Amino acid sequence: MRLLCSLTLLLALVAPMAFADDLYQVELILVRQNAEPQILSHAAPEDWAAGAQHLAADNQRSPSLGGIVEKLGASADYSVLLHKAWQQTLSENPVKVALSDGAEQFGQYPIEGTLSLKLGRFTDVEADFWINQIDSNGLVTRSEHLKQQSHTKNGQLNYLDNGHLALLIKITSLTAPAPRPAPTEIPD
Repeated sequence: MRLLCSLTLLLALVAPMAFADDLYQVELILVRQNAEPQILSHAAPEDWAAGAQHLAADNQRSPSLGGIVEKLGASADYSVLLHKAWQQTLSENPVKVALSDGAEQFGQYPIEGTLSLKLGRFTDVEADFWINQIDSNGLVTRSEHLKQQSHTKNGQLNYLDNGHLALLIKITSLTAPAPRPAPTEIPD
């Protein structure tokens, strides 16, 4: 009996750690709001991806928000700068991912940034993106900067406004069961 109690206690301690990291799909759309004046910042730092994991090719997924990107692109009010989707594990420990787009020149990209995600009741999001103009010598001549923190609700499209730049982000669990649809009729 004493062995059974010890085994039960051990399982109770280990089980939460075994289920701490869940698999999620993250989809991000970075947009410029054309009606807002551009705010130029200091040039992007050379170590923009410090401490971040680079997104592996086998973790990238096909984006599912293409319809929204088409609507944004059809409007003169918005310019879609970046649209990426990937899968990653999330937990109570923040995970920082480096994202980039365009041709790399001396470690800099036209679009580069990091996204840090921490799972809790809501997902804590910390975004730090740079939109760079790079000259023919590979030097960053102008930068726009988006730095935003938010608590987002999983499974829903969330909008993070940062003046003339904004993020649309959707974080969906790949391991949790899908919610049941609401009943159409109330049983007697």
